[in-house]
Amino acid sequence: MARILGVDIPGKKKIEYALRYIYGIGPARARTIVVDAGIEPTTRADDLNEEQINKIMALITDHKYVVEGDLRREISANLKRLQAINCYRGLRHRRGLPVRGQRTSTNARTRKGARRTVGATRKS
Repeated sequence: MARILGVDIPGKKKIEYALRYIYGIGPARARTIVVDAGIEPTTRADDLNEEQINKIMALITDHKYVVEGDLRREISANLKRLQAINCYRGLRHRRGLPVRGQRTSTNARTRKGARRTVGATRKS
C-alpha cells in the first residue's frame, strides 16, 4: 500500500481512482495529477515506484491544492465563522437543519436525524 500525504491509498486500484482516497482530490483533479505526472492511467497503486510517488506529492504541493488536514480545518473554520456572526446559514448549521433551502415539513431526515415523537405522552 502506497502512502501519499499521510493517507494509505489502496494498492489494488488504478492510480486515478486510488488518489481519490485523499480528502480534497476528486475525479477531475486526480486525472489532472496522473496526466501531469506522466503516469499511465491504468497503472495500479502498488506498481508505483518511489520516484513516481514523489512526483505525485510534488505536483500536489506545486499546484497548492488544499488537501487533508488543512482542508478539513478550513471548512470547519468557515462553519464556525458563519455560526459566530449569526447569519442564516450559521443558524441552520447550528440547529442541524438543511442549509440550502430544502423543505423540512417532510423529508430532510438525513439532516434532522431519526423522527422524535412530540406531545403524545401520557401522564402517569
